[in-house]
Amino acid sequence: MSQRSDIITIDGPSGSGKSTLSRLLAAELGYTYLDTGAMYRAVGLQVKNRRIDLKDDRSLNELLTGLELELLPGGGDSVVILNGRDVSRAIRSAEMGMMASRVSGKSLVRERLTALQRQMAARGRVVAEGRDTGTVVFPTARCKFFLEAAAEERARRRTEQLRQQGMSADYDDILAQIKKRDADDSGRKLAPLQPAADALLIDCTKMDIPAVLNLMLSRVSAAAG
Repeated sequence: MSQRSDIITIDGPSGSGKSTLSRLLAAELGYTYLDTGAMYRAVGLQVKNRRIDLKDDRSLNELLTGLELELLPGGGDSVVILNGRDVSRAIRSAEMGMMASRVSGKSLVRERLTALQRQMAARGRVVAEGRDTGTVVFPTARCKFFLEAAAEERARRRTEQLRQQGMSADYDDILAQIKKRDADDSGRKLAPLQPAADALLIDCTKMDIPAVLNLMLSRVSAAAG
């Protein structure tokens, strides 16, 4: 592809602010928000519910072949419809975050979801959030960001978010899970968590949401000029 596609990617580890900033940036630009992480969480939920061994490629392939997945706009996180059922709340637990990391290491899952993500974004004008959207899914994206933040700050934010949603959350447990997921996502051979060479790295540890959003908008504006 000779020209950069009209897609903006926002990658980074869990709790770095990707979801909030992706929604806000999409709203500011009038773009569609594509939450790729929610898709992996949904597959993880289905794997758990069906008690599928991730080493069983045949059963995993059958699950993916029959997968019906929709992402709809919501007031906060995307509304996720899995095989006709709203699983938006069920996929947001820390356990499903870990499951997402596990299933995302399977080539069968990545191939199916990458194809689906590209299909969803075919018309462009999309802000795609995930862990490999700038490196693998949309390598020709017009503008790319990679958000970072200290693990302790990300654990604090996640604990607060879950409690606000009425879920139980223990800071120490969440911190341990975040550190493990960071190691798993960065260390896997298939599409590891890493910034694209042309991505703007932003450390969000001490920056508030408006400051990061303004920085992103400036970068997008410059890229369009």
